[in-house]
Amino acid sequence: MKLTYTGKQEKLSPVLEKKIAARLARLSKVLERRGEKEANVVFQAQRHLHKAEVTVNYYDHSLVAVGSATDQGSALLDAFDRLEKQAIKMRERWRDIKRTPERKAAAAPPEAPANVNAKPAKPHKTVRLAAKPNGKPMTVEEAMINIDETEDFMVYHDSETDKRAVLVRLRDGSLRRVEP
Repeated sequence: MKLTYTGKQEKLSPVLEKKIAARLARLSKVLERRGEKEANVVFQAQRHLHKAEVTVNYYDHSLVAVGSATDQGSALLDAFDRLEKQAIKMRERWRDIKRTPERKAAAAPPEAPANVNAKPAKPHKTVRLAAKPNGKPMTVEEAMINIDETEDFMVYHDSETDKRAVLVRLRDGSLRRVEP
């Protein structure tokens, strides 16, 4: 991470420079996922109060943190702490917005007990209506004959109940009748 200083600046001690380098390294781990970033530090002094303002652009947002203390080094470290908190919060917010929720198999039919010799699961196909609404109703056996090997389920008009029913192919290859 590149660091640019602006304003009235005193000579920083080697111990303070090491602390700043450590904080900058922690901040770099959070920020530098998409290339090297640049941080601008502006120093201001008013009587016995020193202010350090650190600005970094992150995901098209300007993160600005201001730290103030009686000496310049403490003000700078305070600003880096605040900036790190902002960056973590921004990253979590960005991650929550950009992630897509996992799809749940809520509409999946109940599964039969696992069979050792079962065929691997096939991807689901589209629904095919076996009989048109004004067509001839079927029995369960007729629907079993008419379902294709490539289809996982079929909707048909049951002649016994005079309602629509669904014939579902389970993962083990067997068929089950389900009423919606």
